[in-house]
Amino acid sequence: MTTQTIQYDYQPGVFQASEPNKYTLDELGSGEMILNMGPQHPSTHGVLRLEIVTDGEIIVDVVPHLGYLHRCFEKHAEALPYNQILPFVDRLDYMAAMNSEHVFCMGVERMLGIDKELLTTPNGRRIEYIRVLVSELNRLASHFVAIGTYALDIGAYTPFLWMMRDREHLQRLLEWVSGARMLYNYIWIGGLYYDLPVGFEERCQEFLTYLKPKLVELQQLVIENKIFVKRTAHVGVLPLPVAINYGCSGPVLRASGLRYDLRRVDAYSVYPELDFDIPIGEGTVGTLGDCWDRNYVRVLECWESVKIAEQCLARLTGDLKRTRDFDPQAMAPKKIRPKAQEFYIRGEIPKGELGFYFRADGRADMPFRCRARSCSYHNLSVISEISKGAMMADLVAIIGSIDVVMGEVDR
Repeated sequence: MTTQTIQYDYQPGVFQASEPNKYTLDELGSGEMILNMGPQHPSTHGVLRLEIVTDGEIIVDVVPHLGYLHRCFEKHAEALPYNQILPFVDRLDYMAAMNSEHVFCMGVERMLGIDKELLTTPNGRRIEYIRVLVSELNRLASHFVAIGTYALDIGAYTPFLWMMRDREHLQRLLEWVSGARMLYNYIWIGGLYYDLPVGFEERCQEFLTYLKPKLVELQQLVIENKIFVKRTAHVGVLPLPVAINYGCSGPVLRASGLRYDLRRVDAYSVYPELDFDIPIGEGTVGTLGDCWDRNYVRVLECWESVKIAEQCLARLTGDLKRTRDFDPQAMAPKKIRPKAQEFYIRGEIPKGELGFYFRADGRADMPFRCRARSCSYHNLSVISEISKGAMMADLVAIIGSIDVVMGEVDR
């Protein structure tokens, strides 16, 4: 006699109990319905679930639901020394680990009072220029993913392949520097894991020379493409006052017309010594702050990152070139124990403002509290505001234009 085993006993109330919706059926108007997009949907970029109230093809409201990734960064940080938190910082915005490491290390260095030494000594200045170089290379890699996957979201396959091809060159350069493909742990508190490999500067300049005509091709293939313009212009318009009220930052904010970049506003690291522009949205082909503007700003930022990287390479092969006595770990403290204080540091990563709030008790080498201020979290929160009244087919275009990474949202 065979016994049939029931693998799953369906109960209608299980989903509602485990992940309740904001809206109930009683609240829906005539002709309205609730749809779920994600967390399996490829265009929700991982583990984002959207609760969508629709009236036919028109979106009435969108509610983002988080909580499928659980990085637990802030809880990990309470139980680890400052230098051992760095691998977890990498896993927040895993598309831009170098940029996140840079911000975190600057915060701890200022708490320790060694940040001035890094900017005034030849050894420290070489460290800072290397940090900015690898951060801008990582910014390029992050924007390539944003632009490539965005084109894929709205039906263009070729730009995605082109972007992944050029990003692979960047990944190999960063892997050559750090030994890791995406999660680097290269920028250390007070220094670097290691100096640049011999020949890195020349190889990096070769890549930047190769990349410039490719960026021109990208603009022609995507930004100026008639179909792309039709899909993104006048869609998902984010007015500047709304962007400010929601705490948006990065390309999402700048696409709405505000020239606000922390590399200029806070003038941290060696950025004040470098020449670069801050691109903003201008409403050239659509409405200021629409999906097209957000993508256009990212493409323009790629040009600026190339410009910054070339200036760093010029310094690193000139007055700050490698010497036998250069030690990237010379200023890295063996025991990190800041004085009792509360401190907030912020920096410009590819998606916007990443901030870390530290509370130190002065006795332990572990922070009493370390909170991450995520730019993706704030940028994602505006989706409900800019999606109301849009067509269902435009929602994917709106999500992709925000460029969120869920590791940073569900931290």
